[in-house]
Amino acid sequence: MPRILAIDYGIKRTGIAVTDELQIIASGLTTIPTETIFTFLNDYFDKEKVAKILVGEPKQMNGMPSESTPIIEKFVADFKEKFPSIPVIRVDERFTSKMAFQTMIDSGLSKKQRKNKNLVDEIAATILLQDFLTRKMI
Repeated sequence: MPRILAIDYGIKRTGIAVTDELQIIASGLTTIPTETIFTFLNDYFDKEKVAKILVGEPKQMNGMPSESTPIIEKFVADFKEKFPSIPVIRVDERFTSKMAFQTMIDSGLSKKQRKNKNLVDEIAATILLQDFLTRKMI
């Protein structure tokens, strides 16, 4: 079975998470510089089958789009143009960065380790993906 990939797209960094082949478990894959996203995805899709990707949809507390929405919408449009056979699902990403940071605290990471923004982005992508999988199972 193909995997599902989750992307926490950011201006500087992009966190990526992936499922196992049975689409049961979400795991952090990596965080990459955003300008390398399409090179990374080309390489990854050459090695692994991917059924769909999830892309975080940033919203404000009132449900309105956030200021980064146009940047992410451009990424989604470019993705659909480059990879038309892979469906894109938008998922609400509110609180994922805060949840990722709390996960780091709960895991006992030191203050220095918690300042690693790459790790925060990767964990945020994993939370997006695990939440999607959990809702899919219900």
